[in-house]
Amino acid sequence: MSAVIHLQALGLTEYEARAYTALLALGRAVPARVARQAGIPRPKIYETLERLEGRGLSAKVGQNPLEYAPLSAREYLARSRRSFDDRLAALDRDLSRLAPDPAPEAVYHLNGEAAIRSLAEDLTLNARRVVFMAGDALLSEKLERLTPRGVALHRADLRELPDIAAAGQSPFLLARDNEAALIGHFIEEGGSGEAHGVHTHNPVIVHLIEGYIELAAKMNAAQKGK
Repeated sequence: MSAVIHLQALGLTEYEARAYTALLALGRAVPARVARQAGIPRPKIYETLERLEGRGLSAKVGQNPLEYAPLSAREYLARSRRSFDDRLAALDRDLSRLAPDPAPEAVYHLNGEAAIRSLAEDLTLNARRVVFMAGDALLSEKLERLTPRGVALHRADLRELPDIAAAGQSPFLLARDNEAALIGHFIEEGGSGEAHGVHTHNPVIVHLIEGYIELAAKMNAAQKGK
């Protein structure tokens, strides 16, 4: 059940998540019925419901017989969101003390296809205004689906331009919001070596990649018009 998995990701135990979703389905119920609905051993259900009560997710609504009812999931999500934001802010402060922000001209190397694809997804999901991407049709299609609503997307095919990758490699380019860029080289089937790439906030490189993708898009359009 996906709700159980998501609740566990927010910090609930499996029994707590199962008991809470059972309460949502039942409305209010005695512990024995919750245990049956959730598939939890009866000896464990009382302590599980008490922990849910402590988390603000359930409440006792009767004593004879003892019954529990679920409390608002929205309130719990709001508390979890505030807590997560507070932790992120604290982490940001701690990391800032350990090291200053990297220079914008720095270039970071990426090794392995997983690292390139993961960073490409992060850059796309965090876009606020515009995304440029070119190369690797399957990855581009996935990123197009991930592009946030309202963000302008410029996508191109690199086939009409000179190769920018070595033989046996296929390039992928991505730029976001005029402030971050990724250049990846994937290994084609039958090729040797490991996928590699670079990530940078260098404005010169970012603008070069944006311009290259815009040129590729114009070449694509011209080729289709023939």
